[in-house]
Amino acid sequence: MKKPSSPSSATSRDRRKFMINTVKTAGGLALLGIKPAFATRHDAHANKQHTVQDIMDLIFKEGGLSPIKDTVDTLKSGKASQPVTGIVTTMFATIPVIEEAVKRKANFIIAHEPTFYNHRDDTEMVPDNGVVKQKQELLDKHKIVVWRFHDYCHALRPDAVSYGVAKKANWLSYFKTGENMLTIPPVSLQALVKHLKSSLGIAHLRVIGNPEQTCERVALLPGAWGGTRQISTAETQKPDVLIVGEVSEWETAEYIRDGRSLGRKTALIVLGHAQSEEPGMEWFVDWLQPKIRDVKVSHIASGNPFTWM
Repeated sequence: MKKPSSPSSATSRDRRKFMINTVKTAGGLALLGIKPAFATRHDAHANKQHTVQDIMDLIFKEGGLSPIKDTVDTLKSGKASQPVTGIVTTMFATIPVIEEAVKRKANFIIAHEPTFYNHRDDTEMVPDNGVVKQKQELLDKHKIVVWRFHDYCHALRPDAVSYGVAKKANWLSYFKTGENMLTIPPVSLQALVKHLKSSLGIAHLRVIGNPEQTCERVALLPGAWGGTRQISTAETQKPDVLIVGEVSEWETAEYIRDGRSLGRKTALIVLGHAQSEEPGMEWFVDWLQPKIRDVKVSHIASGNPFTWM
């Protein structure tokens, strides 16, 4: 990553510390560290009082990340200047996740997905939303900072989510950075489902396909890629099985069903959105902790919101 230069009029001391920490919460633009606060890895370890901005700057620096225009990765609560007592990674900053973070004395939550129930965390999407207000009050009460880490998470190389899923499924030897197709040893669809349930810790999976069919070419698309990209992957790559986080049931699911009726062989496995990407945020702890040893980094799984009856 090229380090953007600070204003030419700044002193050398200012240049070392120069960063923007103006943050507009709940859907606004976060202007994240133009120049990381940490000059070197040694300085990062030596600093005993890290702020939220320091941590974000460190992630940018160590991840080689460049600013993304109109990103949703903004602070959803709290201030960038707040000192960090502990860091928690998760998929969704749910009420139980917030409460557990408080127990762990962690006041900085790095969440992959929205906090306030829409892509841009627009707290006024439904005016006078009582759940939103109560959640904000809980976050304010405990002085919890929530930063969404979505666009930049996927911008890491390797993509933290894809890598984390492949790692947890014991597929790293078949994984290639920047590619969604994996070639695994031939296995039946039924055995593949059993493996994913066991390795990813998922109780139930939704499947379209013949349990006895052989699966070798796998398209791994965790999260919510959307019907267009899921279907185009199936059309162009022709995998034996398409593994996704979630689908619009009137899009990808019906495409797979009709395709199989017409003689095509691609099967579909739906993992669930949260469970399909959680391994990425879990692995991000392993990525971040060695770079910031003075602050404890841990993972809290937000879990599957659904139960089977």
